[in-house]
Amino acid sequence: MASHTRRSGPAPRARGGARRRLPLRLLLPLLVLVALMAMLMLRGYVHSEILADHRVRPPAATDQVPEKIMNGGPVIDTRSGRTESLRLPDRRLVLTFDDGPDPVWTPKVLDVLRKHDAHAVFFVTGTMASRYPDLVRRMVAEGHEVGLHTFNHPDLSYQSKKRIDWELSQNQLAISGAAGIRTSLFRPPYSSFAGAMDNMSWPVTEYIGDRGYITVVNNTDSEDWRKPGVEEIIRKATPKGGKGAIVLMHDSGGDRHQTVEALDRMLPDLREQGYEFHNLTEALDAPSAHSRVTGLEQWKGTAWIFLVQASEHLTDGLVVGLAIVGTLVIGRFVLMLLLSGLHARRVRRRGFSWGPPITEPVSVLVPAYNEAKCIENTVRSLAASDHPIEVLVIDDGSSDGTARIVEAMDLPNVRVVRQLNAGKPAALNRGVANARYDLIVMMDGDTVFEPSTVRELVQPFGDPRVGAVAGNAKVGNKDTLIGAWQHIEYVMGFNLDRRMYDVLHCMPTIPGAVGAFRRSALERVGGMSDDTLAEDTDITMALHRDGWRVVYAENARAWTEAPETVQQLWSQRYRWSYGTMQAIWKHRRALVDKGASGRFGRVGLPLVSLFMVVAPLLAPLIDVFLVYGLVFGPTQKTIIAWLGVLAIQAVCAAYAFRLDRERMTHLISLPLQQILYRQLMYVVLLQSWITALTGGRLRWQKLRRTGVVDAPGGGPVPRQRSQSSGERRPVA
Repeated sequence: MASHTRRSGPAPRARGGARRRLPLRLLLPLLVLVALMAMLMLRGYVHSEILADHRVRPPAATDQVPEKIMNGGPVIDTRSGRTESLRLPDRRLVLTFDDGPDPVWTPKVLDVLRKHDAHAVFFVTGTMASRYPDLVRRMVAEGHEVGLHTFNHPDLSYQSKKRIDWELSQNQLAISGAAGIRTSLFRPPYSSFAGAMDNMSWPVTEYIGDRGYITVVNNTDSEDWRKPGVEEIIRKATPKGGKGAIVLMHDSGGDRHQTVEALDRMLPDLREQGYEFHNLTEALDAPSAHSRVTGLEQWKGTAWIFLVQASEHLTDGLVVGLAIVGTLVIGRFVLMLLLSGLHARRVRRRGFSWGPPITEPVSVLVPAYNEAKCIENTVRSLAASDHPIEVLVIDDGSSDGTARIVEAMDLPNVRVVRQLNAGKPAALNRGVANARYDLIVMMDGDTVFEPSTVRELVQPFGDPRVGAVAGNAKVGNKDTLIGAWQHIEYVMGFNLDRRMYDVLHCMPTIPGAVGAFRRSALERVGGMSDDTLAEDTDITMALHRDGWRVVYAENARAWTEAPETVQQLWSQRYRWSYGTMQAIWKHRRALVDKGASGRFGRVGLPLVSLFMVVAPLLAPLIDVFLVYGLVFGPTQKTIIAWLGVLAIQAVCAAYAFRLDRERMTHLISLPLQQILYRQLMYVVLLQSWITALTGGRLRWQKLRRTGVVDAPGGGPVPRQRSQSSGERRPVA
């Protein structure tokens, strides 16, 4: 990956009395997260996954219910202190449909009613009206009446007055936003005949009347919810003796094909018997129950419907995104397992070679800026190399004596090239210009090589088609939690990926910590470029487009010092991800090119974009739905699904560790890494997207190093330990 290059000084500290502001890189992702959670909460609310109460109270005593109510009609009016009930005139039927609107069955019911020129009353819940406002709008437009059936369909006898008011107002808000009207009709959930009113439901009915609503129950129940058959529904829905009736039916809550068929048959049959089908106020010859809403009330309703629809579309999008990321993740894992295994078998089989052994000397370039704490370890590890090399330390305007430290070591075949601070690409190009040999190894100033690293790294050049080689970068300071997480990422995410990309001939990045190039290949593509913040990815893509092979040398191990704080990790990965996006955009013409460039553009660029940009950005959806499922259910299925994903990742990680001959004990922190570390990487990538889309510019940032990394096995050159008590001990 890219290393530090052009550097800026430390940011000025805020004055003592100044107020610290939340950094934009944290604020924007935080706002996105808050908006996402708000939308998911809204979605859970309108799907009755939040605040839903499914308790149903058993029958209670009836001694406090007025007798004229229990023996009266199905229309109960307790407004302004009244206690009245109304019956419908003979031969007048009011068909009522509860629990809708349903996107499947409500349109079919409306079609049948329009076919037979009949009106009805739909008692809609706020949740369904909010989700399907176009159906409520159609009901009103076709002459039907709508009534409140609460928002979440709770038994109101269990609820406080505050909750009842909330259910009514939210239900009314949904209807106002959907159809631009208010309604004065109300039907309690789980209600039946007026004679079933008891001491628990009657006070609720009185309170509902005080709020200005007429309560509508029924006196003819089709019992269509039982699905007894079309004939039975018609029989139960037909009043006896030509009486008027309010008929209870349902247009939601499950399969309603029997209801639709029964309705289509009974309407013409009953009309021949002299029945009329009206909405409630038509049947009672009363003013309409609807009134238009205007002003603030209309705007509030419209805003509510907009937000609910946005949450629905967002959730649908997240589900699609989850399916995409699931496919990408599983596909990537399958590819990695198959192709990395194929790569390992190919390069490890007996007698394998890239070509004639490479024994010629190699130039090793070490660009360095303020690497005083690390540079001695780096140079001494190179001095222990078992391959003939020259070492060029290109001091890029260091102010901490980096160059003097190297010169004071007075090691053979080690030269220092000084230049004014110009950035890492310029330093590397300067090194190439001063190098004596045709094979160029590049490394970072905070990295140490094993004695065999250079030799292993250059052997693939025995194949004349190979223009560059990626080495095996490893985390040296993995004794901290963040270091351990990065160790897993390097072994699983980087090196396993490189095996896969090697087989596919589309290696995206030669790591800045350990890579090798043919001088002729570098010269043909113009050397290292500072067009992007990921010069290593940029040069790798350029080599592919020029027709060179880029391969992976698993035994060329380099030990690098990974960031030890969240802040430094953030800075590094932000630059990596943004630089990768820049490189992809820079080489976008490869998609339509011919020859080697086109082959890379139509294979490599899509794979890099999917696996390094899109998939990591969508991966946190797994955790978002984990949290959502844990809170709102189904909890057990959610946990099983997440554990399944974790198991797949664990298998891939274990396989990667086995290929790299690493100890499995480091995988203990894998679950925690997936929960915490991935979220950090997601926020970093999101910030990179924001920077790219807004045209922002990102400066190079120098990471603070401690010089704690040493290569396993050490080397023959004595080390001069720092005596400072503040220095940390090396990690073997």
